[in-house]
Amino acid sequence: MKTIHNPSEEKQSTELAIGTFIISTLLFMSYIISNGSPIVLVIAWPFALAGIVVNLIMFFHLMEKFIHLPHQRKDIGIKILILLSNIPIIYLYYLIVMKF
Repeated sequence: MKTIHNPSEEKQSTELAIGTFIISTLLFMSYIISNGSPIVLVIAWPFALAGIVVNLIMFFHLMEKFIHLPHQRKDIGIKILILLSNIPIIYLYYLIVMKF
């Protein structure tokens, strides 16, 4: 019996994008509230690096599915866009922290 893959059941990429967004926003707010405390940066930079690695792995996973499942490209493409939407947000946080 062949199993049919349904990308709408695959919610890990959306959960990952939302989770990294929430955690990075909390760390950013903590940094701003603490008036630029270096302790927050010590916590935030390893998280940022780990977040980049994990999001890249998920991005390549979704790209592989996008290529091999042409009939489900719309759903997978939306998941890729949700995952990539964190990049400009994190970049904005980075710019603000560097000018702070």
